[in-house]
Formats: sequence, structure tokens, C-alpha cells
Amino acid sequence: MAKRHDRDDPTKANLIKAGELLLQESVAVSGQPLYDPPPLPTDSEFENPQLSLFQDFLYNRTEERDNLSNAVDLWDNVPRYSVSRQAMSKAREGGRFLDTYTATFQHRDRTYTCSISPARVRDVDGKQMDFYPSANEELVEDALRKLATDQSSGFFDKPNYRSGVVFTLYALREELAKRGHTRSYQEIVLALNILAKSIIEIRSVGEKGEVLAISPYLQSLVAVSRNALKNDPKAKWAVQFHPFVTGSIDQVTYRQFNYHLMMSHKTQLARWLHKQLVLKYTFAELSKSFEMRYSTIKRDSSLLNGYNRERAAIDALETAFQDLQSQDILSGYERKDVTGARKKLLDVVFKIWPSSAFVKEVKAANKRLIESRKLAISVGIGGGSQ
Repeated sequence: MAKRHDRDDPTKANLIKAGELLLQESVAVSGQPLYDPPPLPTDSEFENPQLSLFQDFLYNRTEERDNLSNAVDLWDNVPRYSVSRQAMSKAREGGRFLDTYTATFQHRDRTYTCSISPARVRDVDGKQMDFYPSANEELVEDALRKLATDQSSGFFDKPNYRSGVVFTLYALREELAKRGHTRSYQEIVLALNILAKSIIEIRSVGEKGEVLAISPYLQSLVAVSRNALKNDPKAKWAVQFHPFVTGSIDQVTYRQFNYHLMMSHKTQLARWLHKQLVLKYTFAELSKSFEMRYSTIKRDSSLLNGYNRERAAIDALETAFQDLQSQDILSGYERKDVTGARKKLLDVVFKIWPSSAFVKEVKAANKRLIESRKLAISVGIGGGSQ
């Protein structure tokens, strides 16, 4: 029988400590004072009903909790990390600056565009250049969201409509290393700067072309240290998540999933597929298959655009499905090529079946979501539908 995590009540001393550390010495990552910093988290923002629902998971054994995190419905469908470092390097040839990158995707039968303005930052060698957020930054954001599920680190501020996490570089580095993605402190600081300085505009496509959000990936990045930030792994940092993450926490539209397993995949594409299954294959049963088309995955992930040959991109996708099967997310899959005149390959349909372990996780996520929404509605704090 699944049960909720029985958390100890956070002590007031821990909450005050976090707030006091942020107030002691707030500086921008450049080392310059923040004359007009965002409001700093207060005690109540580290403990409130919305945040508690986000941090509570459904599981059987205590050790399972460490593997769990939350996937955010619309935000995790945006192809916001789809330009590789290799593609960026090629685009910079001849001293060129990176232009705004635009991708089109669909989510729940609605078409969107995302336009990404690159960050201009100094890399680990001190050279100033443009960067789009890519696979490295995606790993850092996922790790930050995992840290936010800790009761003494995550915060949610309803009046100012913001959410985020207070952390140390050491804790973030340890979290990444634990999931198989060791990074240096310099690489982590670079990723944080790229996330804080890259602007993403998300717009629905239609007659009105409604703009849903224009914001950095991380709305704010504040560091607190008595020493040089790059030499102080125990310095306290605070980031604010994208408004879509805050909205998901407020409206309870996130889903718990096996974050540790997702982080263990060999490729960014396999991690993307895993999240898609978490968010869309919510009816998973051993007898119920699910179809995913190559053309749809290429459009919505934007991770297959860099291949010169279509068949190479399809092979990469099949390798990602093989990874999911080897990690016991899928029990199996079938590939069906869709051909046209002269046997020209037009598309590929992958028919997949879930593993018993994935079905169990989906059922736990469904139950947790239902219970969370009921509780949210009962206390009047939201509980939107997906």
C-alpha cells in the first residue's frame, strides 16, 4: 500500500537561518551589489500548503523518495534546450553572434513557438561569448528542481507569484554527481549564468498569437558570500524558477516521476522521451500500447534537427527507445516504417509497451495527483486540471 512521506515539521530555526543568510550579503553573480534585488524568501515561503504538496510524494519505501521529483506539464514540453554546444560553435564561426533561435512545437493539440535569445557570458576560460541553454543547463535546472523538493530549501511565494530554491554550489554539485553528471564549480556557475541571462518567449500560434510568457529561464539569480563566489562552494545561492513552474506549483499540474532513472539515460533525447511518457502516457497499462511518430518527436523536441541524414536521426531515436527498454521503462517496442513512392521513407511509427515498473509509477503519480488536487481544493489553494 502506497503511503505519503511523513515529513518532520521544519524547525523555525532552519527557516530563519536560510532567510538570515540571504540577507547578510546579497551580491549579483558579477560581484556587484544588487541595489534593487528581488524580495528575499521569508519564513512563510519555506512552509505553505502549495509547497508542501509539491514536496510530498507517494511511495512505498522511504529510500524511494530520493529518486522522485516533479515534471511540469507545459514547461517540460517546451524545446528549450535543443541547440547543442557543437551547433553553437558552428554558428559562431567567423566571429558571428548567435541570433534568436525559434522552434515550433505542439502541446495538447495546440501549436506554440518558443524564441530564445542567447545569454552573453564569460565561459570557464574567461572568454565572453553567446550561449543558448543546452543539455548541461537542462541537467542543472532538473537538479535545482530536485533540491527544491527538500523542505528546508524550496520556497513558494503566492503574493509575489514566485518559486525557487536556496542552495549551495556544493549541494548542487553533489546532486549532479549523485545522478551521474559530475561538473566542476566553474561549469555549474556558467550554467547558472546562462539560465539567468537567456530570455525565452513562448507564444501560442493562432489568430491572436497570444504571448504566454517572456522571461529568463531563471527569473533571478542571487548569490550570498563573504568570499569570491567561484572559490566558495558553501556560499548560499537563491534562484527563482520560470513563471510556468510557479504556476504549476500553484495550480497543482505537475506529476511525480522517477527523476533518478531519467537522469541516468545516456542521451538528452532519451531523457526527453522519458519526460514525455511521464506527462502523456498517464493511462499506462501492460496491455495498452502507446504510439509515437518520428515526425512528431522531431518537431516537438527539436533534438533531431542537427542530423544531415534523416535515417541517422531515426537511428538515434531508435537507440533512445532501446535505452528506455534497457532501463525497464518499456517492456518492448515495434518499429513500423511509413513509405511512399519508390519506397521513400516518409515517417516511422514506434509502438511501445510499458514495463510493469513504469505502470506502477504511473499509478502512484495518478493517485498522488488526485489526492493533491482534492486537498488543494479543500483548502482553497488551486488545483487546476491538465
